[in-house]
Amino acid sequence: MTVSLIISTYNWPRALYLCLDSVMRQSRLPDEILIADDGSGLDTHDVVRHFERISPVPVRHIWHEDRGFRVAAIRNKAIAASRCDYLIQIDGDLILQRNFIQDHLAFARRGCYVAGSRGMLTRELTQQVLSGVITSLSPLTRGVYCSNNVMRIPVIAAFYRMFSPEYNPRSCNMALWREDALRVNGYDETFEGWGYEDTEFGLRLKNSGVHQRRIKFRAVAFHLHHEKVSRERCLTNERYYLESIREHRTRCKRGIDQYIGLLSPENRRLLHPAPPAGTERRLH
Repeated sequence: MTVSLIISTYNWPRALYLCLDSVMRQSRLPDEILIADDGSGLDTHDVVRHFERISPVPVRHIWHEDRGFRVAAIRNKAIAASRCDYLIQIDGDLILQRNFIQDHLAFARRGCYVAGSRGMLTRELTQQVLSGVITSLSPLTRGVYCSNNVMRIPVIAAFYRMFSPEYNPRSCNMALWREDALRVNGYDETFEGWGYEDTEFGLRLKNSGVHQRRIKFRAVAFHLHHEKVSRERCLTNERYYLESIREHRTRCKRGIDQYIGLLSPENRRLLHPAPPAGTERRLH
């Protein structure tokens, strides 16, 4: 099995640097790293260039123009450009425990996708991590909350998987087979702005016969604190999601199929200009 790690990001280069640094320290590296960049400027480009030079596995920068929160579209483009059988998706504001990739691969099963979670850092701890004052994290680190999400206990993880109920997946920590993503046509790009694009993606996977495997006490990730992005599209996105439930959708119309063939794995990078000064969003 080969694995692509897809990292979504927007204009937070220091967080992306720390995220990629934690990837470099993995006990099992992915076979490729795809930066799914929702329109960042040149500072993010510089971070990606640095890791392209030092990474023992290919790093590719998939970018599109900044036209608002379009994470569904940039993830579709990254999936279309991926070379590998299995996809692990995270956000660029996560710091991964060193067995994160290994744990996800241990949970991979045909006909299933994996839904994970993450521990949260306070604003104060996040600032210490970003400044380099604190360089390692654990469930006992002061300022880590939801700490049960960052305890790595493989034996308990196996029991938890058997008895835990399904829940709405978070694309900040999720894994699936590429062929299953293509079967449901990826993320629905009708969803713009924050909210429901990953929940609706999970719904179509379930409707198409792809079952959820919940991973907890393995695949540990720490989430850096940031302010919440605008929720102004949330009600509209919720309406689209409810329509998908009523219609029992297994595929979306505005999905990944528009990029297959256009974004070949040979496209090493989509270069970009810097965005207008003052633009600032972050994925959550």
